Amino acid sequence: MKAVNAEQHARIDLACALRSASRMGLGEGICNHFSAEVPGHAGHFLINPQGLHWSEVTPADLVTVDAQGKKVAGKHEVEPTAFFIHGAAHRSKPDAKCVLHTHMPFATTLTVVHGGRVEPVSQVALKFLGRTAYDENYNGLALDDAEGARIVTGLKHADILFLANHGIIVTGPAIDLAFDDLYYLERACMLQVLGMGTGKPLRMVPEKIARLTAAQMTDDTQARLHFIALKRLLDRDEPGWSNLG
Repeated sequence: MKAVNAEQHARIDLACALRSASRMGLGEGICNHFSAEVPGHAGHFLINPQGLHWSEVTPADLVTVDAQGKKVAGKHEVEPTAFFIHGAAHRSKPDAKCVLHTHMPFATTLTVVHGGRVEPVSQVALKFLGRTAYDENYNGLALDDAEGARIVTGLKHADILFLANHGIIVTGPAIDLAFDDLYYLERACMLQVLGMGTGKPLRMVPEKIARLTAAQMTDDTQARLHFIALKRLLDRDEPGWSNLG
């Protein structure tokens, strides 16, 4: 079913992000959440519902919540803890129209070792130069607004936040751009973790070259084309994925 308005487009895009992340092995059970601001409705957000696997979510399944995580519309419920992190991220960073939280394996690996950082050791890692922050304090599950607010403090000057012993948060001005960052972040972390596993020193890119390359990667064209391609793959492999109701 084709979208006819901005909210429906957003629903389709968020469902695409969830299903594509599942296909890539970036999800964990029925945990973790993706959220996006409802176009034209500041303070309202779409989020995946409680109990559904990312691989089965359709646009019609997404739930609308307000900035405090209270359900506004939708046929499903939302996990009570789901919006403590997401709400805080959206509230504290108005340009974060999309917030993606995962426990994807290679990026999360860097949160379980002392001093884990995305290092400038691969071309893809340079995409994130100067865009990451690190929360070094794990306080258990984010079960209240105070912990959510504490966690997302690191996003003030960053697009991506690594949560100690936990996972990562990727924010972006649009769903397709945030998802592209999510995908390539995991690729960068995978190369680094595999490299670390050889026991040999990592080969750092010199700072001058790293900054030059990062500046060359600011065009959004490839990211948007990537996301369009993911929709084509879903159209081919998973008929009905974009059902709006």
